[in-house]
Amino acid sequence: MGAISGTLSCQLKTKKMNRIAELLPLPGTVVVDVRTPQEYSEGHLAKSINIPLAQLNSHMDELKRAGKVIVCCASGIRSQKASILLKQNQIDCLDGGSWLDINKYSKN
Repeated sequence: MGAISGTLSCQLKTKKMNRIAELLPLPGTVVVDVRTPQEYSEGHLAKSINIPLAQLNSHMDELKRAGKVIVCCASGIRSQKASILLKQNQIDCLDGGSWLDINKYSKN
């Protein structure tokens, strides 16, 4: 059972990342990196903007104007929290998890 659930999890992640890779070049897609400014300065996606999770509430109006929002962070924990918060505010978003994963899949 563990191998099957692991394979399914990997397939779902690949499907999600392929969808994100399709959205990245589209006009209106915004990638929001919710890490701290220091973490962001150490490496980030080229087209991302940095809005730390603690400041996300103050950017809801501008994010509502985006066509699609993709959130990312270091490991996926903060991006999951950001995704929940954005969806609670009726903002269409995808949880991209780690920015490194998005970077990897967007180059394939």
